[in-house]
Amino acid sequence: MLGEESTSADYWEKCGQAALRHGVKHIIIMGAHWSALNDEIQVSMNPNPGKDPIGGVHPRWYKDYKLIPDLPMGEHVIQLLRDSGFNAKPNKSCVWIHDIYTLIIRMFPGGNMPPTTVLSTNARYDPHFHMRMGMALRSLRSRPDVLLMGTGGAVHNLYRNVWGPIVKYNDNFAQEVPPANWALNFRQEFEDAVMKNSGPALRRAVVSLMKLPDFRDAHATDDHFIAACFCAGLVGHEDDVGAPVEFGAETWELGNMCNDQYTFGSWEAFPVAC
Repeated sequence: MLGEESTSADYWEKCGQAALRHGVKHIIIMGAHWSALNDEIQVSMNPNPGKDPIGGVHPRWYKDYKLIPDLPMGEHVIQLLRDSGFNAKPNKSCVWIHDIYTLIIRMFPGGNMPPTTVLSTNARYDPHFHMRMGMALRSLRSRPDVLLMGTGGAVHNLYRNVWGPIVKYNDNFAQEVPPANWALNFRQEFEDAVMKNSGPALRRAVVSLMKLPDFRDAHATDDHFIAACFCAGLVGHEDDVGAPVEFGAETWELGNMCNDQYTFGSWEAFPVAC
């Protein structure tokens, strides 16, 4: 998703351009690959974060891109989470993982990224816990200079992907056969939950996806789903009933892995979260 062109990458750049036009000066993002143990949530407070390498992607795509952490906003986020009862702690040594910096590089290819705060998930992957995290930070949506984001995947099961084309030809977008029915079914359930609900109904719909029969086929592990619960908490207040949501792009890779892009809110009417 970094080294190849895709509709999702194009959409990320479109979102980045819109963020800069509207004066965004802070990004707060939860990824999929960094989790904290026990009851902790960690916030990246490394003043000079490195980049975790991406397997199969030449370093020229990312090694020279300067990452800009947002330490003052990180301290504010930690306090907001603690005020809501979370065991939030700073992490001054963590590196940024590709689910974070891939988006940043694609959104701001000129190197003009706004300062960014990275949140961990919690390794227990309780959907309600992460939804409440979003609710704890929802007040930041009232600030026009803050963009809140979550990364993961609508369908992400590495055990059931089609690996042949990338192993033989280094082609992760090859689609020799259609996605499996279980992948298509859950992808549709995810879209329906996001596009047909708003306010508290959105929170219920997203959390309930983990109870569906196809969930474990679509997500062998919970890590790439849980940021969706965080986002549902951000945009699932009663004041958000009727707020717009945009289905911006979709990219399938490795046969059965679906990357969907959604934007909640609009710059004109509602604060935005991606």
